[in-house]
Amino acid sequence: MNEPTNNRLRALPSVDALMNRAADLTAAYGYPAALEAVRAVLDGLRERIRAGETLAPGTADILAQAADHLKRRFQPTLRPVINATGIIIHTNLGRAPLSTAAQQAVQTAAAFYNTLEFDLETGGRGSRLVHADLLLQDVTGAEAALVVNNNAAALVLALSALASGREVVISRGQLVEIGGGFRVPDVMAQSGALLREVGTTNRTRAADYERAITPETAALLRAHASNFKQVGFVESVPLPELAEIAHRHSLILIDDLGSGALLDTAAYGLEHEPTVQESVQAGADLVCFSGDKLLGGPQAGILVGRRELIDRLKRHPLARAIRADKLCLAGLSATLEHYRKGEAAQAVPIWQMIARPLDDIRQTAEKWAAQVGGEVIAGESAVGGGSLPGETLPTALLALDVPQPDAFMERLRAAEPPVIGRIAGGRVLFDPRTVLPGQDQDLMRIVGDLMQSSGG
Repeated sequence: MNEPTNNRLRALPSVDALMNRAADLTAAYGYPAALEAVRAVLDGLRERIRAGETLAPGTADILAQAADHLKRRFQPTLRPVINATGIIIHTNLGRAPLSTAAQQAVQTAAAFYNTLEFDLETGGRGSRLVHADLLLQDVTGAEAALVVNNNAAALVLALSALASGREVVISRGQLVEIGGGFRVPDVMAQSGALLREVGTTNRTRAADYERAITPETAALLRAHASNFKQVGFVESVPLPELAEIAHRHSLILIDDLGSGALLDTAAYGLEHEPTVQESVQAGADLVCFSGDKLLGGPQAGILVGRRELIDRLKRHPLARAIRADKLCLAGLSATLEHYRKGEAAQAVPIWQMIARPLDDIRQTAEKWAAQVGGEVIAGESAVGGGSLPGETLPTALLALDVPQPDAFMERLRAAEPPVIGRIAGGRVLFDPRTVLPGQDQDLMRIVGDLMQSSGG
C-alpha cells in the first residue's frame, strides 16, 4: 500500500471521535445503531480509499452519511404513498383507504381497552362475533353474519364446516385463480371438500348441475368472476335458479361474491356488479365477500346468510384461527355504519372516487398543469382490486413529457412521500381521481422539483 493511501486512511476520524459528535444520531436511533452506522460508513470509505479513490471526508460528512444509512435502515417498509395511477382499489397499494370515521374507530380501538370480548350488562365474558353482526344484518338483509380475516378464509371456513369429505358442485367456468396464484380448486382441496366440475369453460346449464347431484353432494358453489370477464358464446345459470335447484335437493348454496358491493355500480356509469343484498334475496344460503374491495373497509372476509349455518361456522375450530381482530372489527363497523345511514357514496373514499364528477377531475388536472407544466388529456380510471374487470370511468390526466420516463418514475418512487403514477405512450401520467384530499400539495412539490431538476 502506497504512502498517500496510508495517509488518507490515517486521516479518517476515529470511531470514538465520531461518536462524541453523534449525539443527534444516538438520540434518534439509539447508541448501538448509531455506532454500527458510523462503523459501516468508515469501512466503506476505507475500501474506496484502498481502491484508489481520493477521499478526504470530514467528521460532518461522515456523520451525514451515517445519518443516511440509519434513515434507510429504519425506514418502514409499510409506508403511505400518493396513488396517482387512477386505479381506485389498487391491490398493491393497500386496496381501499378508510373513511374518516373508520380511521377514528381504528385509532380508538388501538388506544384504549375496549369491549372486544366483554359484556357490559353482565360483567362477564362477551363475544367478538357480535360487533358487526347486527350491522351486517341491517345492510344485507341476512339472518346472521360472521367476520373473519379475509375472503379466502371465509370460503375455506364455509367449505370446511359444511362440506368436508363431501362433494361441492361448481361450474367449470368458475374455477378461477385470483392474485397470488390463489385458486378455487386449491381452496376446496384444503377444506376437505371434493370438487365436482360441471359444464364447460364457457357454458354451464341447469341440467349440468342436476346431473351432477348425488347422495354425496353437500353444496352448490357459485364463484363470481370478479377479476375477469367472459364474452361471446357464454351461458351460466342465474342465481335464483341455482338456489331453486339446491333447495329442491336439500343442498346448501354458497355464493362467493368476492367484491363485496353493497351499492349498485350501474348508478355510477359502470356495469352492474352483483350486490350482497341481491344474493341474499335470490336465495343463497351463504354469501362470502371481501371487506376491502367495493365495500371500502378494512381487509376482512364476511359471511352472511342463514343463522343455522352461520352458527355452525362459528363453532368450527378453524373460526378461531382466522378470526378478525379488534382493529378490523372497529374499522369495518364504522364503514358499515355509513351504509346503514345511507351515506356511503359521500363518506367512503372509494365511492367518493367512483362518483367524482369528470368536470371536477378536469379542473384539478388543469390546476396541476398550471403549476408544473404538461398537458391535460382524456383518459380512463379503473376500479381495480378484482372488481368490475375491464370497466373504466372517464377521467382527465396530467401528461408530462420527460426525457427518460422510467428514470423519472423511479425518482417519484424515491420521493417522500413516494408517488406512484403510470406511463403510457412514452409520457408520465397522473390521475387526480385517486389522489386523496390533502395530497395535492405534496404531489405538486415533488413533481415540480423533479421537473425543474430534469429540465422539463
